Amino acid sequence: MLVAAAVCPCPPLLVPEVAVGAAPELASLRTACSDAMAVLTAARPDRLVVLGPAEQAGHGLYREGSTGSFRPFGVHLDVVLGQPRDVAEEGSVGRSLPASLAVGAWLLARTEWSAAPVEGFGVAEPLAVGRCTGAGRELAASAERVALLVMGDGSARRSEKAPGYLDERAEPFDASVAAALAAADTAALAALDEQLAAELQAAGRAPWQVLAGAAGGAGLSGTLLYSDAPYGVGYFVATWS
Repeated sequence: MLVAAAVCPCPPLLVPEVAVGAAPELASLRTACSDAMAVLTAARPDRLVVLGPAEQAGHGLYREGSTGSFRPFGVHLDVVLGQPRDVAEEGSVGRSLPASLAVGAWLLARTEWSAAPVEGFGVAEPLAVGRCTGAGRELAASAERVALLVMGDGSARRSEKAPGYLDERAEPFDASVAAALAAADTAALAALDEQLAAELQAAGRAPWQVLAGAAGGAGLSGTLLYSDAPYGVGYFVATWS
């Protein structure tokens, strides 16, 4: 059963070593993420699953001890998902963590997570809503007390300087996401339009819909801790508990 969830964005810029000179600009976002992690710890889960968008090749489960790296972003920084271990002996597929899960692993290390075993789950960005919600229900049923760390960004088309340039539909789309996260509204998240999300380059759509499936019937309440678009990309931090 899902007992808590934290929703955080997954730009590599969240990591100060990657952001370099721009690191102070996201200080309040990092603080909100730390506050969200504290809610997960307080929930005393038996299992934590870190969800994040991934390419099709990165879809699926990543066992605790899987590694990721920020070297593709010009920084000699490697991360481990949860506690280091010999994942090869435990049947891991041996893949490197997608960038979204690497950011999640960094958040766990930054907050010294030790409350429960950790696994990662890469969600293919084009995954249909029905498969997303179905995966969420399976994750919620995987242990008596499950917590989710859900990594994902809103639209990347919030301004003219945004990665996808300005799209007037981006702000209302992100506003609907923020409202759904604040209210723990699983129906609203499940109803997000897949095509529109893709056109707006909202990478968090699929992970949010996995969350919607996992939280169905759990009776969780939501709190929105952060909602802004400092680089023309919608970033949200929320907790469900």
